[in-house]
Amino acid sequence: MIVPVIFGSVRVERQGIKLARFVQKELARLTCSSTLVDPLEHRLPLLEMQYSDYEPGKAPPVLEELAELYRKADGFAIVSGEYNHGIPPALKNLLDYFLEEYFWRPSAIITYSGGRFGGVRAAMQLRMTLSELGMPSIPSTLPVPNIREAFTDEGEPTDPQFREHSKRFFDEFYWYMQALQNQRKSGVPYTS
Repeated sequence: MIVPVIFGSVRVERQGIKLARFVQKELARLTCSSTLVDPLEHRLPLLEMQYSDYEPGKAPPVLEELAELYRKADGFAIVSGEYNHGIPPALKNLLDYFLEEYFWRPSAIITYSGGRFGGVRAAMQLRMTLSELGMPSIPSTLPVPNIREAFTDEGEPTDPQFREHSKRFFDEFYWYMQALQNQRKSGVPYTS
């Protein structure tokens, strides 16, 4: 399984990157190949044209690279902080560049916050957005409170029980990826 891990923060001293590293490790446990999609690396400007608005082969190289990755994907892991009870602007901008490339693939919502609620309000907004983009989210979410203390810089949980606690979430995501992969092989209801 190929899974882009789409991370949404560009803040100074961002803590969620540690959670994104953990997600990649857990996907590897399930024999998934993951690629971190980081807005700090890709530096996409504010959206003026979606990838599909460009003539074939004329999009900027960064968009062509992401489109190729997304078309190969079996699912998308979305790692999001919660900014003022909502989705970080860098994540929304990164997501909005594409549409058809997401279709018929599940998404897993992993959120975090500096406080005790773990980004659950952003998770609810993400459900709405991801569904509209054609990558419906699995029923479970993985909220992580107190992100600063929750992981080492290498992405290891500081709570020894966290990995076991999150196992069911990742297994559920894998199940949905397999199910939709099998259905895509049989065809999809429509294409764009």
